Amino acid sequence: MDKQTLRQRVWDDLEESGDARFPFPPHGRIPNFADADAAADRLAETAVWDAADAVKANPDAPQLPVRRAAMRAGKTVYMAVPRLRDEECFLRLDPAAVDDIDDATTVSGSSEAGVQVGPDQMPEIDLIVSGSVAVSERGARIGKGEGYSDLEYALLRELDLVDDETPVATTVHERQLRDHDLVDEHDVAMDLVVTPERTIETATPYDRPDGVDWAALDEDRIEEMPVLEARRP
Repeated sequence: MDKQTLRQRVWDDLEESGDARFPFPPHGRIPNFADADAAADRLAETAVWDAADAVKANPDAPQLPVRRAAMRAGKTVYMAVPRLRDEECFLRLDPAAVDDIDDATTVSGSSEAGVQVGPDQMPEIDLIVSGSVAVSERGARIGKGEGYSDLEYALLRELDLVDDETPVATTVHERQLRDHDLVDEHDVAMDLVVTPERTIETATPYDRPDGVDWAALDEDRIEEMPVLEARRP
C-alpha cells in the first residue's frame, strides 16, 4: 500500500461511518472528526502540555480545540502562514493580546488577531501539534500530501527553534489509527498520538529530519517561499 491509498481509505472510512465532521467532505484535507474536543482535553492532561509555554500548532479544524485550550491556558500559539508564502511566515497568537480567543483561533480570525513574525522573532518551541490523516501507534504520520507540516518542522530545526527533545503530538480519531511503516526521510514522527479514548506514547523508532533537505526542494518551490529563499545555503 502507498500513502495515497491509505489516505483514501481513512477519508472514506470517516465519511461512511459518520464520524467525519465539518468541513465536508473529509477528503483532500486534514479531516475533522467526532469528539475532537475530547482528544484536545486528553492532550491537555499530559506532562508535555503542562511544561509548554510556546506551542506550534497546525491551522486545521480538528486541532481548533487544541489551539483554544492552549490560549486559555496562557500559552502562546504559533501557526504557519499558508504555504510559508511570506518572509514573516508564522502568526503569533498571544493570549494576553487577544480579546476573543474563540475567534482568534479560527483560520479567518487568526489572520486578524495574530501578529506575523519571522523565525528570528520566535522563541524555542516547547510543543508541536500536528494534524494527521493517518498515524500508527509507532508515530508514523501521514498528512494530506503537500509536505508543509514536515517542511515547517525542518525549518524550525534548521534555526534551532526545535531539537530532538521537542515533543510532537497529534490528535486523531481512532479510525485514523493505522498499522503502517510508510515513512520517508523528511517525515516527522509523533511522540504522542491522542484520540478521544486514549493517549499513546509512541516511543517512536523513526528519526526526524535535522534540518531542511535542500536537495529535495526544486528551485521553483524554494522561490515560492521567501523564508527558504533567504536562507538557502
